[in-house]
Amino acid sequence: MLLAALSGLLLTGAFPKIGLDWLAWFALVPLLVAIANLSVKQSFRIGFIAGLVHYLSLLYWVVPVMRTYGITPLRCLITMPLLWVALEYIRTFIFTGFPWALLGYSQYLRHHLIQIADLSGAYGVSFLIALGNMAVFLAITYISRKTWHSRPVSKPLVLCASVLFAAGFLLSWIYGAWRIKATDHLIAAAPSARVAVIQGNIDQSLKWDPVFQDATIKIYQRLSLAAKSENPDLIVWPESATPFFLFYDKRPTENVLAGIQQADIDFLIGSPSFLRREESVIYHNSAYLISPGTKNISKYDKAHLVPYGEYVPFKRWLPFLGKLVAQVGDFRPGTPGKTLLWKENALGVQICYEIIFPGLSRAMAKNDAVLLINITNDAWFGTTSGPYQHFSMTIFRAVENRRALARAANTGISGFIDPVGRILTSTPLLEEAAVTQTLPLIHKKTFYTRFGDLMALACLAGTMFAILFEFGKYALRFQKKPR
Repeated sequence: MLLAALSGLLLTGAFPKIGLDWLAWFALVPLLVAIANLSVKQSFRIGFIAGLVHYLSLLYWVVPVMRTYGITPLRCLITMPLLWVALEYIRTFIFTGFPWALLGYSQYLRHHLIQIADLSGAYGVSFLIALGNMAVFLAITYISRKTWHSRPVSKPLVLCASVLFAAGFLLSWIYGAWRIKATDHLIAAAPSARVAVIQGNIDQSLKWDPVFQDATIKIYQRLSLAAKSENPDLIVWPESATPFFLFYDKRPTENVLAGIQQADIDFLIGSPSFLRREESVIYHNSAYLISPGTKNISKYDKAHLVPYGEYVPFKRWLPFLGKLVAQVGDFRPGTPGKTLLWKENALGVQICYEIIFPGLSRAMAKNDAVLLINITNDAWFGTTSGPYQHFSMTIFRAVENRRALARAANTGISGFIDPVGRILTSTPLLEEAAVTQTLPLIHKKTFYTRFGDLMALACLAGTMFAILFEFGKYALRFQKKPR
């Protein structure tokens, strides 16, 4: 990626004003070195980065040009929501992606409003909020007799903005009311399963201490046996609940399997795992689905890893980075969208912050997952707002795909969310907990599950069109300008 960025900057240096044209003769060499041994897919990604860096540094002047010549209040009303959603969508992917706290997520408790997510994802709610902000801004600007880039805001524009927002909000609310009612009927008609989630509340400073290993297993087994009285069909332990390699470290593995046998219930357990390939060892952050007697065992490997938390980006070129970050793992990603077969149904398991990536949940629902399960260890966050923010984002995964969601977190927040996005149960932070809930197993796929982020892509296309349109206008004006 660094070599690709270097190629992009060298290309820009070959053009005016810098004008070092000789740079063009070897500007692509770093890019060619970067992709020399990569697949076509990887080469495309690296090449895209080179092009992105080049055009961002080459066409920086588009921003002042648009500000000086192109922006009017009417265009801003239209393009601002498009641009906001386009940037949120890009943030989901660029530099491995980090779509934390998209604007739409702020409305996670407004059930009638967020139902449009089964059409547009969370981006639709973000668009509506951005549109509302523009309508309010234009109204305030008009009332206060202020200007927008030296241009007055007219009364018809304020009315237009108000009508557009009011219509969008009203239609979203009406759709939400209809979808809630329809989904409740779907829930009532669907088969169900009882799921228990276990919150062990293991202190992060003790979690990986071998001396505390047996105590950790006993805590989870004690809470699991307590949950057995609620007759669950499946018991879920959090991410890396076993602080050892399950099925490799013999003695603690036998203790865990003995507990499963005693409970006589299926378990989903978070654990690190590894695979030997010739002379190398590949590590995964995994979840094991285990039946009593170990007759059936399947495994999901986390597909979207945390940079600097589970692997070190740029390690080939900057090996010293690994020493700068404490407790960094060296994991490999699994297969996105993989589901686990359970009682003739498919489970969609997502580990830790995978749940904030809508495409991963969608891929699992598209692969016939009837239930989404998020296992995580949010102990790193302590009592900050982090666990609450993380939990709130899971609600949109349930609404987008019309799937119930179970969440087991080491220190909280654990709980259950229904396909409407209602929080059925949630646990407090930093407490032991074992809670059980009956959840519907829905097979029907939503528009969003089938077709994905069409709305976000439309916003991205609209933004690009607006930029090209303004650029074309400026170029035409420049050509006509007398010299």
